[in-house]
Amino acid sequence: MITIYKFYIDRYLNIPHTIPVMSETNLPLSNQTIMITGGARRLGKVMALAAARSGADVIVHHAHSVEDAGDVADQIRSLGRKAWVLEADLTDLNQTQKLIQSAFSFANISALINNAAIFKSVDLMHTSLQEWTDHLQINLTAPFLLSQSFAALYSGQQPGRIINMLDWRALRPGKDHFPYTISKSALAAMTSSMALALAPGIIVNGIALGAILPPGDEDFSPALIKNVPMQRWSKLDELEDLIVWLLSAPEYITGEIIHLDGGRHLV
Repeated sequence: MITIYKFYIDRYLNIPHTIPVMSETNLPLSNQTIMITGGARRLGKVMALAAARSGADVIVHHAHSVEDAGDVADQIRSLGRKAWVLEADLTDLNQTQKLIQSAFSFANISALINNAAIFKSVDLMHTSLQEWTDHLQINLTAPFLLSQSFAALYSGQQPGRIINMLDWRALRPGKDHFPYTISKSALAAMTSSMALALAPGIIVNGIALGAILPPGDEDFSPALIKNVPMQRWSKLDELEDLIVWLLSAPEYITGEIIHLDGGRHLV
């Protein structure tokens, strides 16, 4: 990694330099196996492929996206990496509790990315008990159970890593997206608590996203970024760079929540 960083520094300073050849030995995630929940579609897919391009084998979890998960796995294998697909409904406690055990039957997982989530635009007075329960189960209880199982089973020589995918709303709760915001706020608190509880054997950090992909089929409306100081949507390669960096960052960094939101949480 030092050689690669030096190349970019030299390029910035206009110092002639030969582009380093990326081999199996200098890919930042070589010899790692990453498991990502909700890895079949959207941002989960982006992170899964980014990890694979950086040398990792990947276990792709999905709940109902069989074809999409298979397609992601095929793309990972085309990069020369190993890939497995696991299906589990995270609203089902039994399936959730078995998921990590099934994953470890394939390989000794070195990192877990808790990415799967549901996101519904519903306020306090219109939140049904079922919507409340579903958000807490998928966005909070599942990461708790999966992280607990991962920490119990991990046996690598280097510290394992857990990355929780959050939202800028988690640290600036408002009145919109009520059950989603509460579940992500709790996940942010759990990120800090787990970093303390699992150190030094497991590193725990979080990424709080802002405007990066609309939650459904919405357009990239300018109205959605009117309060973003950077005045633009995040680029997917910015998430790719950040996830790879956190999966290979110095081991002394734990308990951090990095905002990839263009400064939205400051407003």
